[in-house]
Amino acid sequence: MEYETIAAVDLGSNSFRLQVGRVVEGQIYTLDSLKETVRLASGLTPERLLDEAAMARGLEALHRFGERLRGLDEGAVRAVATNTLRVAKNAQAFLALGEAALGFPIEVIAGREEARLIYLGAVHCLPPVAHRRLVVDIGGGSTEFIIGKRNDPLLTESLYMGCVGYTMRFFPDDQVDKKRLREAQVAAAKEIGLIAHNYRALGWKEALGASGTARALSDLLELNQLNPGNTAGITRAGMEKLAALLVRAGSIRNFSAQGVRPDRQPVLPGGLAIMRAVFDELDIEHMHYVDGALRQGVLYDLLGRYQQQDMRDVTARHFMDRYQVDEEQAGRVRRTALAILEQLEDGAESEAERQFLSWAADLHEIGISVAHSGYHKHGAYILTYADMPGFSKKEQARLATLVLGHRGKLERLAMLPADDPGWRQIFSLRIAALLHRNRDGRALPSLDVRAITGGFQMEFPPRWLETNPWTRMALREEGAIWAQVGIRFRVRLHPPAKDRTP
Repeated sequence: MEYETIAAVDLGSNSFRLQVGRVVEGQIYTLDSLKETVRLASGLTPERLLDEAAMARGLEALHRFGERLRGLDEGAVRAVATNTLRVAKNAQAFLALGEAALGFPIEVIAGREEARLIYLGAVHCLPPVAHRRLVVDIGGGSTEFIIGKRNDPLLTESLYMGCVGYTMRFFPDDQVDKKRLREAQVAAAKEIGLIAHNYRALGWKEALGASGTARALSDLLELNQLNPGNTAGITRAGMEKLAALLVRAGSIRNFSAQGVRPDRQPVLPGGLAIMRAVFDELDIEHMHYVDGALRQGVLYDLLGRYQQQDMRDVTARHFMDRYQVDEEQAGRVRRTALAILEQLEDGAESEAERQFLSWAADLHEIGISVAHSGYHKHGAYILTYADMPGFSKKEQARLATLVLGHRGKLERLAMLPADDPGWRQIFSLRIAALLHRNRDGRALPSLDVRAITGGFQMEFPPRWLETNPWTRMALREEGAIWAQVGIRFRVRLHPPAKDRTP
């Protein structure tokens, strides 16, 4: 389904942002943009728990965003959460309340996925060029580094350091001096040093800064004429002068200069220290600010999903290649699994449910590349912890659950609620994998599958089961496996039907 209006919500560590856009001929034109300075990261305790005040600020912002989004279809809105909600131990409690306030699901995305989306947002705000670009985004809780060419990110990293966290760590009492600035810069340099070699080896022609810290620094340096020769953007020499002005002021509160925004001033020292370290470790002299980042990237990624350019399809294809999946077998299992799910439809199925089953079928054997024994467990581990562009962490967990459940015992999935649609998908994938275990493409009988009270039922021609004794035994064992999790699986016989391959 295509939408005329789409929206992105970015739950950042410093600010929550909402952007609403109108789609016209494949381009997105901004209709509305809202920003709430929440400083979620400042409410993260040493035990990595969000305090009540930070959660309250976040929920208030999401309530306001929810009012603006009211009336939009769920498929037209994508909300993503970044570093603070990646690391907070009580993130799930906040997310449950946040989804209720916003009225839409919230995805926690991995650092490299955040980097990919930032790059996508940045390049859509720039004219196309043939050379490689470096994009750096210093957020409230993390900093992303991307080298890309045209629309393709080539190298992505996310480091656990941001302007809010560093300001709290090195400038907790608002005091600024040379020693503290130096300590913050050295700490950031140590983190960047771990990735610097790979980035310098790949190289780039143009350096770009995205999001709040880069914009604040660019504005300050330009408006106060701190850059040499009134150069636009961010320069090494300009930041040296800005650091000197901060030290002279002695505290964040006492610092005043043209272009200092009230929402950005409290976290300026941490952002400045990180940016100076970026320049030093990556040998940068000059960086332009680009007015496009995560939320724009989310919008264009969302646009691609319903224009049949879903990055998740690309990632699934890449994983099949990387882990040398038997494509013919995956295709057989996929077609049969989808045919089974179609017969279990009760009106609640969505395209997303069929899509996830399709990906799970394509990827259900990736664990064989590790070892055949327990390969479903290896596959689930890979899908849980690998970087999968386009997929949120929740979506990766969903895929991992399907792959883990496609064979073996089901007790490890007993935490799924009885009415969870995942059981339909697991059943469809398990039966499809069982029926195609011979891997020879032989024709299957006409499959008659239905949902019954408390479980599932399948009917087979008796003659087919007689000539396939191993399958008959395996189906009997399936009944016992499903019974262990309180779900019925019944096999019945019906008159022979013309064979077909789903």
